[in-house]
Amino acid sequence: MTSIWRSTLTLAGAATLSFGVAHAQQPDLSDPPPIEGEVISEDLGSHTLRMGIGLAETSPQYLSSKYFAEILNERTEGRITVNIFPNSQLGDDVQMMEMLQTGSLDLTYPSSSPATTYVPELRVFDLPFLLPTRDAAVAVMQSDAAQEMLDGFEGTGIKALAFSENGFRQLTNSEREVSSPDDVEGLTIRTMENQVQLSIWEALGANPTPMAFGEVFSAMEQGVIDGQENPWSTILTSNFNEVQDYGSETRHVYTPFILMMSERSWERLDPQYQELVQDAARKSAEYEIQLASEYDNWAREQLAETGMEITRLDDDQIAAFQDAVESVYDEWAPEIGEDLVESIRQIASENQ
Repeated sequence: MTSIWRSTLTLAGAATLSFGVAHAQQPDLSDPPPIEGEVISEDLGSHTLRMGIGLAETSPQYLSSKYFAEILNERTEGRITVNIFPNSQLGDDVQMMEMLQTGSLDLTYPSSSPATTYVPELRVFDLPFLLPTRDAAVAVMQSDAAQEMLDGFEGTGIKALAFSENGFRQLTNSEREVSSPDDVEGLTIRTMENQVQLSIWEALGANPTPMAFGEVFSAMEQGVIDGQENPWSTILTSNFNEVQDYGSETRHVYTPFILMMSERSWERLDPQYQELVQDAARKSAEYEIQLASEYDNWAREQLAETGMEITRLDDDQIAAFQDAVESVYDEWAPEIGEDLVESIRQIASENQ
């Protein structure tokens, strides 16, 4: 793959330069849905919003963020514009959420895992093998229980708008094929800054190392860590295959993204604009989930074509991993809430 300088376009017409890696091919992804809904012709003020995201311009997260921006721009006749800064240019998930609290950033799109600092119930999404299929995961994200988690951000300085898909997390490493829990033992694995996920890898005998996403590639390149875990799409768009030889389709955790806004920025908007932002968030989240589904299998195939050795675990192998991490439920379900865990399990079982 060839390194290039590329321009990160914004809807306000500005551009910033970021160093990145171009992929020769892209999947045949669905176009964004037509922008529908009432146009607000009344001048309710003009707003230029800054949005920081962790992933690259090729990612479903970025493409859906562009759609979010386009909805706001078109339905306000250009009075709301969104400048998108990908590739962790403005900081990692934790830093950008802190920027929302101070009002120095308007929008961001973190994984749910680092957001558990604000809403502890979000740790339910970090429990291993809780959500067996994407249909089950989407049903959970659209449930009343999920809405209560979004509402739980009230008073934190953050307005949580919608869940979308980060996806099923898969394991990669530079040392060996992983097809059983025994193969994980001794590997130094980067995890998100989240205690439940630390417990998962400790139960498997790994050496979990919390680390900001933007530092992961260089840490693997330098041999500081052996591997990491992320959805196939993130692994591909982040070029982790350049420093990782082995991938295992463990599907051990499904984590959502959360599209969120600074409460200070939210409160500066006219109520009609607030309603529009919420609507645009939901529509763009639905589009992101669709893109993520289309991208996932394609990304795995692309990684294999670049030379990564992909191991797809069968049901018995997955069951061995489930047994190995059962202690995580014993440790965390009482703290997260037994009722919440059971509610999520029930929704998941009814929507497989």
